[in-house]
Order: sequence, then structure tokens, then C-alpha cells
Amino acid sequence: MPFEELKQRQAVIWSAGPYQAVSDTIADIHRQAVDRLEPLAGLRFLDLACGTGAVAELVASSGAEVTGVDLAPGLIEIARRRADEQGLDIDYRVGDAEALDLPDGGFDRVTSTCGVMFAPDHAAVARELARVTARGGRIALASWTPDSGVADFFAVMRPFQPPMPHGAGNQFEWGREEYVSELLRDDFDLEFDVLDSTLEMESGQAVWDIWVSDFGPTKTLADSLDDGRREDLRTAFVELHERARTGDGIRFSRTYLLTVGTRR
Repeated sequence: MPFEELKQRQAVIWSAGPYQAVSDTIADIHRQAVDRLEPLAGLRFLDLACGTGAVAELVASSGAEVTGVDLAPGLIEIARRRADEQGLDIDYRVGDAEALDLPDGGFDRVTSTCGVMFAPDHAAVARELARVTARGGRIALASWTPDSGVADFFAVMRPFQPPMPHGAGNQFEWGREEYVSELLRDDFDLEFDVLDSTLEMESGQAVWDIWVSDFGPTKTLADSLDDGRREDLRTAFVELHERARTGDGIRFSRTYLLTVGTRR
């Protein structure tokens, strides 16, 4: 399969930080996706690129049969521990959204919140979404838009990173309605909403402190740099977020596309 070396690196990178503090800043997106799918007792629910399990935990309380899949073993380990601590019955697995070890039509509801957009082969992800979703089942995908603050944040990191392999998809394309329609419209009836998950914190430095310790891609990148380059990255990161300052804190806009689809 293509991009195997890249995905192996991604599994390590995303495992490098505990992620939970970052996940907490998009709790509104998790709730939006779950509310749109209306999970009910007995439904088979799949969360792809589940991270540390925020969506799976929300759904488990409904009585649905919940499976969570993520490429990063470190995040799955945290998710399993959290489920055990809360007494939740969630089937967490390490897996690849481009090639899922899951049955055809095995799920009535499928979500991914700012997750599968980072897989390099977008067409393969689209095929797997269609394959594992039961006829009449529904999906909800939240993806950052190309003009979001998150895209700006990744643009700040880009000069400090090695180039992506040729042919890897731009993750922010999942935030364009036209692009997602091309990928999914043959198998799903689709609805779209553009929403904003505004990050509110006291300062750009406070954002940096969380992301450099908890967000695997930022932590891995910062740890790979010498002191001077690391400081350059920190300065650029803080300045980006400080441009969103209003009064005593920052309000950093993070627009995302919420795609809701019904499997034909």
C-alpha cells in the first residue's frame, strides 16, 4: 500500500503526546458530531481516528455498541485506560483508516472529528467509509477548513518540517465541500455546515505550552530542533495566536466543515 513509511512515522508522532488537553479544546466539535448522529442503544457506532476516546466516551453512555480505531498505539493505550477508569465498555483497536480490519456494513453510525483528514490517501479513506457503513447508516466528519486558524497553525510549522511525500493529500481539502462531495457523493447523500470552534485562552504562550507538551506533531517537531530553531518556532506560534487577542485573552477562530452523510 502507498505511504506505509509515512503512516508508520505518523503513528509514532501522534503517540508522542498525551493529546487529552488538546482534545478538550474541541469538546464542542465532539458533541456536535454525536448530536447529529443521534446514537441510540443497540446501534453499532464507530469512531475513526478516535484519539484518546472523547467521542467514544460520549456515545458509550447511550448504550450503543462502540468501537474506536486510531493509528497511534499510544493514544489507544490512553483511551483504554480512560474507559477502564470510567467503567465504559468500548472496543478500542489500533488500525488504519485506509484499510480497516472491520466487516462490510458493520456500523450504523461512523464519526471522525478532525481525525481521518490526516490520513494521506483520501480516496482510500472514502472507500473505507462507504464499505463499513451499513445501508441507511450515517456518518459525521469534522474537518478543519483551508482558511481556518488550524491551517494557519500548520503553516507556521511547515518551514521547520521535512516535505510531505509526493502524492499525499492535503489534509485541509477535507474542509472543502466540493472536495468531500467528489470523494463521497457516489455512496452517501450529503449535508454540510461550516462551524467555528473558537479557542479561548489567556495568551499565545499558554497555547504553546499545551501544544508543545500534549500535541504529538508539535511536540515531536519542537524536540527535533536545536535551541535556536525551537525558539523561532515558539515565537511564530505565539505571535500567530496573539493576533487573535481581544481584551484579557485570545479568541482564535478555528472553522471546520461538518459533513453528515446517509449511506445509500
